[in-house]
Amino acid sequence: MIDIEKVSVNGAVLATRVDGEAGKPWLVLSNSLACTLESWDAQVPAFARTHRVLRYDTRGHGRSSAPQGPYQMATFVADLVGLMDHYGIDQADIVGLSMGGMTGLGVAITHPERVRSLACCAARSDAIAPFVESWNTRIAAIRAAGGMAGVVDFTIERWFTPDFRAARPDVIEAARAMILGCDTEGYISCAEALKGLDYKRHLGAITAPTLYVAGASDGGAPPAALKEMASLTPGARFVEIAPAAHIIAMENPDAFTATLTAWLSGASVGERIAA
Repeated sequence: MIDIEKVSVNGAVLATRVDGEAGKPWLVLSNSLACTLESWDAQVPAFARTHRVLRYDTRGHGRSSAPQGPYQMATFVADLVGLMDHYGIDQADIVGLSMGGMTGLGVAITHPERVRSLACCAARSDAIAPFVESWNTRIAAIRAAGGMAGVVDFTIERWFTPDFRAARPDVIEAARAMILGCDTEGYISCAEALKGLDYKRHLGAITAPTLYVAGASDGGAPPAALKEMASLTPGARFVEIAPAAHIIAMENPDAFTATLTAWLSGASVGERIAA
């Protein structure tokens, strides 16, 4: 039975798990929309050797509550900072993927003193028109189907490369279960928040050491977008992982874990993009 603690924060009850020994530096993991904290299972054994690791189900996901919307990007930032306050975490390394990466950006921009380092993976920093329209399409599909079944197949195709989907049906079924387990209105409220994403113009204010990680075959957060974000973030570095589409941590866990473990150890990782 997984050891879950429910924490009341910012008007929500969030399911959390802590791994690793007390006294080590804190690492906070924030996951993608439609994922639960189990999406980091492959990484936690390595991360917990050097860090005390906090991960959580975002509001509207898994075992967390789904307060009535609307949500904003600032909602997710406040949730993460509130969890840090609850656990007495003054400063942490933050690793976020997709919506979790965007949340990490928000914390680094608005609460710089709380971030020791940031790894922003498979994420965007602005809501360009095609991005907004893609969420409108998904919300409409959910409404038409009466639930998450309306987007599960599309999401799986976006998350993983065709070869991986064919080779690892076990991972695909676990991913389907996470997607279908989302609270429908919670997911829609998260999607509406993503349509207001507006961090690109603030990336130059980030002071924490920052790594951007892209999946080579990610159509939603393509490598070129992450590399541009790195160019706008002082001192940032960039890594592209192949093979991988969007959920890099699940599709190529060995390469992803090795990259992040090196980053968290203070090693020079990837390509330095920004001055």
